[in-house]
Amino acid sequence: MLIDEASTRYRVEPGQVIDLNMLDSSDKGLWVSGVKAEHSDLLHEKLAELKALQNQLFAEGKHKVLVVIQAMDAGGKDGCAKKVFSSMDPQGVHVKAFKAPHEEELSYDFLWRIHKAVPQKGMIAVFNRSHYEDIIAVRVKRLFPEQVWKNRYRHVIDFEKMLADEGTKIVKIFLNISKEEQGERLQARLDDPAKLWKFEPEDLADRKRWGEFMEAYSDLLSRTSTDYAPWHIVPADRKWYRNLVVAQIMINALRELDMKFPEVKWKPEDMVIE
Repeated sequence: MLIDEASTRYRVEPGQVIDLNMLDSSDKGLWVSGVKAEHSDLLHEKLAELKALQNQLFAEGKHKVLVVIQAMDAGGKDGCAKKVFSSMDPQGVHVKAFKAPHEEELSYDFLWRIHKAVPQKGMIAVFNRSHYEDIIAVRVKRLFPEQVWKNRYRHVIDFEKMLADEGTKIVKIFLNISKEEQGERLQARLDDPAKLWKFEPEDLADRKRWGEFMEAYSDLLSRTSTDYAPWHIVPADRKWYRNLVVAQIMINALRELDMKFPEVKWKPEDMVIE
């Protein structure tokens, strides 16, 4: 099945130069069925497998998994996290949304709040936005001098290397949407009273800087994809395809851990339930 190739098709290799303007955010090249309705059945199968793998991860209590999700505003971070990871056992998954740092967080180094949220053994931590905001936002909005965000490339690479060396599996996902798709999603939020809370006036200011964000993200994806913490650029204009691809990337990552259930020191056949 082609969807199994998601991890390789959308992976950014170390040293690869990325230009997001040249990538098709509506690509669905790993879906050859031709029948869109069939995708829901396949997603159901994938989520069931993902749940089983996560159960094994939790039971073994050996590995740690960190998932980083980045995207432009309305890029689908919340929807992806909800659709793909909600099928898992909530006691083994923690979703952390990183918003603009508050006063206490700003008094420490930029990785202080990040390090507190990394996963422990047996757990999956999903970062909805992450330490990469402290490069992207700082760069595009010119919050600090240029040398600050340039230094942070090295800091995050070293930070992730330390996590990987300590046994953390890192999966980084960039949900790539077009400016046109973002416009439709932002308008949908304005039109729906139940979604108004998702809309921020600042989103419009950021939208005017679309070109700057694309340049910054292209640079970031090129510089910070490593063998131990690779980026995957997922076409995200089609939500159903995005979910399938992300689920498959997660399945492939967990399979690589070669997990086993803990061995018991007693014989099940000797146990009698009275």
